Amino acid sequence: MMKPKPLRKSEYETLAAFRLALRQFAHFSGRAAETAGITGQQYQALLAIKGFPGRKKVSVGELAEQLQLRHHSTVELVDRMVKERLVTRTPSPADRRWVRVQLNARGEKILEKLASVHREQLKRIGPDIRQLLERVGGTREED
Repeated sequence: MMKPKPLRKSEYETLAAFRLALRQFAHFSGRAAETAGITGQQYQALLAIKGFPGRKKVSVGELAEQLQLRHHSTVELVDRMVKERLVTRTPSPADRRWVRVQLNARGEKILEKLASVHREQLKRIGPDIRQLLERVGGTREED
């Protein structure tokens, strides 16, 4: 295997700028969620459930994978979301140990509002992010 070429100063700067842009978006997302009355993690869970390919319901394990959380942490998150009337939890008819989670009307309403706000923010910052991605993947320039 070939040894990778060392990065140039400008490449470190691009990577740092990209990371900053991601962190700024994550910060924006957390603030927007809090303004809507939920946590950033709850917004991410709502989005993961609604955006899950091909279904309206997800298992707790699937949600844990989408959120990159441990199973027990996801169970606790779902418990809080049920208590706050964001989602409903239904045991699987085939195996009662499996629990399916889906958005309820309140969760849908909050997600719709937040997703719209996030889409508008992405439209604003998209060109800058795209430029950074092109610089990361582009040809190496001299310092």
